[in-house]
Amino acid sequence: MSFEKLVKSEDDMDFLPIIPLNESDQEDTNGIEVPPEIALLPLRNTVLFPGVVLPITVGRDKSIKAVSDAYKGDKLIGVVAQKDSNVEDPAIKDLEQIGTIARIVKQIKMPDGGTTIIIQGKSRFFIESIIGDDPYFKAKIRRIDEEESPKDSNFDAYVANIKDLATEIIQLSPNIPTEASIILRNIENPSFLIHFVSSNLNTDIKEKQRLLELNQIRERADLLMQLLQKELQFAELKNKVTTKTRAELDKQQREYFLQQQLKSIKEELGGDSNVQEVKEMQKKAETKKWPVAAKELFKKGAEKLERMHPSTPDYSVVYNHLDLMLDLPWEEYTEDHYDLKKAKKTLDNDHYGMNKIKERILEYLAVLKLKGDMKSPILCFVGPPGIGKTSLGRSIANTIGRKYIRLSLGGLHDESEIRGHRKTYIGAMPGRILQSIRKVKSSNPVMILDEIDKVGSDFRGDPSSALLEVLDPEQNHTFYDNYLETEYDLSKVLFIATANNVQNIQPALRDRLEIIDLSGYAVEEKIEIAKRHLVPKQKDLHGLKSSNFKIGDKVLEKIIQDYTRESGVRELDRQLASIMRYQAKQLAIKGKLKSAVTSVDIEKILGKSKYSNEIYKTANMPGVAIGLAWTYVGGEILFIETSLSDGKGELKLTGNLGNVMKESASTALTYLQSNANKYAFDTKLFEKKNIHIHVPEGAVPKDGPSAGITMMTAIASALTGKKVKPFLAMTGEITLRGQVLPVGGIKEKVLAAKRAGLKEIILCWQNEKDVQEIESEFIKGIKFHYVKTMNQVLELALV
Repeated sequence: MSFEKLVKSEDDMDFLPIIPLNESDQEDTNGIEVPPEIALLPLRNTVLFPGVVLPITVGRDKSIKAVSDAYKGDKLIGVVAQKDSNVEDPAIKDLEQIGTIARIVKQIKMPDGGTTIIIQGKSRFFIESIIGDDPYFKAKIRRIDEEESPKDSNFDAYVANIKDLATEIIQLSPNIPTEASIILRNIENPSFLIHFVSSNLNTDIKEKQRLLELNQIRERADLLMQLLQKELQFAELKNKVTTKTRAELDKQQREYFLQQQLKSIKEELGGDSNVQEVKEMQKKAETKKWPVAAKELFKKGAEKLERMHPSTPDYSVVYNHLDLMLDLPWEEYTEDHYDLKKAKKTLDNDHYGMNKIKERILEYLAVLKLKGDMKSPILCFVGPPGIGKTSLGRSIANTIGRKYIRLSLGGLHDESEIRGHRKTYIGAMPGRILQSIRKVKSSNPVMILDEIDKVGSDFRGDPSSALLEVLDPEQNHTFYDNYLETEYDLSKVLFIATANNVQNIQPALRDRLEIIDLSGYAVEEKIEIAKRHLVPKQKDLHGLKSSNFKIGDKVLEKIIQDYTRESGVRELDRQLASIMRYQAKQLAIKGKLKSAVTSVDIEKILGKSKYSNEIYKTANMPGVAIGLAWTYVGGEILFIETSLSDGKGELKLTGNLGNVMKESASTALTYLQSNANKYAFDTKLFEKKNIHIHVPEGAVPKDGPSAGITMMTAIASALTGKKVKPFLAMTGEITLRGQVLPVGGIKEKVLAAKRAGLKEIILCWQNEKDVQEIESEFIKGIKFHYVKTMNQVLELALV
């Protein structure tokens, strides 16, 4: 008889199932002679089924003796399963009642003294009684005859289903040879098929014993199918887990293999670049002068980088952080120039006027020269556009001999722009302050914080709050950047902020700034600036540097007064550029130029005058007064027009006025009503006439208390029918008691009056000190009247 081996995956089995390949060679199990008494062989870990061949390793002395005696006799032995496989020396109560009569096919003596037998199940039996237990168990038995296999299609379906389920389990189990499925398909005897599959079922011993004890073959097939379904589900789940684990392991092994290949390639090309990079960084770090905390941080980062592979995502993060630390100029400073005379000359050459700022810079240099070290002041230049605040910062840097940084804060709305991002974020960068310092390679530059009044604020953060630390001399020596993750000293940086309107700066930030007010230029100053800077610059830009034509003071004055209305010189610069373009065209066409540009040429090039002072002559009628206003672009002239109409004494205000300005008009009217007898007004006018006050240029918003005396004068003029004195302007706040209070922006307002050709100005007596700060040559020809009461205003204004 030929045999085939089938390896099962039960760890506790000490047998190997063998399948008879040729069923026709089997003996008829019902035809064997069964003795009434038989030796018993208890098995701890399996159940033998009829027809199935098993190799059994016999180890117990009782069992070896029973096998030897049976092998010498008729070779038949009763095989029964133990109820508990953990019992080493089973008693009668530990044995199952139903077992299988087996024929010992072969007995093999093993070198270790043990015995291996190959047995084939023949028929089931029932133990009637145990008749002896020495030297081994002997029992009186009754054979259980097998039922004939049913011949109906229902049972055939059972058999086919058992084959299919068993085949699927074999395919899913890697430890079972695939040949087993071929053997299964070739088993034709349904009874043997059920016994064979039951024997090899990977299930509990008790379940197998249940299968053996069932007499009805149909019931046995039904239970077997249930157990096969359960085992199939378990095999599928196990296979799924195994496949997933293998896929993950394969991926890891593949990545490791590729990393090793990459490492080998790099070594072949001349060493690992990672090691070389880290060594170069560490060598560079040895020459750096940096604080202890920064040194420790760099050391830890370098050690971390050494342990990382260049292809890991965090490698570039750590590398870029260390690169920033190496690039920053820790304790590296440029040498300041302490020659005060030379510094003053440089400042005067670069900018005309601005004496207050120049004095402040020279004071700073003087202290540096005497003391050698001091905390830099935080200056803030406040003034209208186009007067040279930003360019003055560059001039200061050149004067002191420091590096220059310009940081535009206009529209900045993200706090991270100042403090930087956490380096763990993708695309993280240090803040713009550290980026700029890294770029100029100096820890004491002049840093211009341009347009600090236009910093935004939204859900992304408030940059002006982040600037509090930067601009506080008591804190900025330990400025913390989120990306750098350590402190950096900004105390040696000379911060200069620029702004148009100091009111728009956050109060806490404004408190840290040393405010220096810059007012607009007088006509005389503009002429000097044009001669020294603007005309030479525009000549150079338009290729006329070698041309010797001149633009005289009178011509420049005409351009300033008739074609510009500004505090700065930007519009003047544009008008000069128009003249230079015209001159360039003339030179290109005719090949020569006139020696000087005349007033007639100006009208030909720039057209008719855009602005005229004649308006102040023609506007001289009762009810019209001229006020002075301050705007962030400088001083402005303001007309206050008052008209009376029949009505019920109502006050109407137009011209896009703010609340404060409306209240000033109400105050002025109330004052005049309460003092009507004093000024000889007809009191019935207040009841019969409506008063309408209008401020021209209605599209422009206007507000503030400084037009108080102007409104009162205009109303008084309308009520009395007296004209306001020509070429007279005024500014001041009023009270119900008749007092005149001081206002701000005096220099801008006075220069605006001068530009407009006005000859007299009424001011509060407390504003006299502001007028004295203006150079006398700039306000030549203007007469100032300083007043304390509104009575004085009306005496001066009404003619």
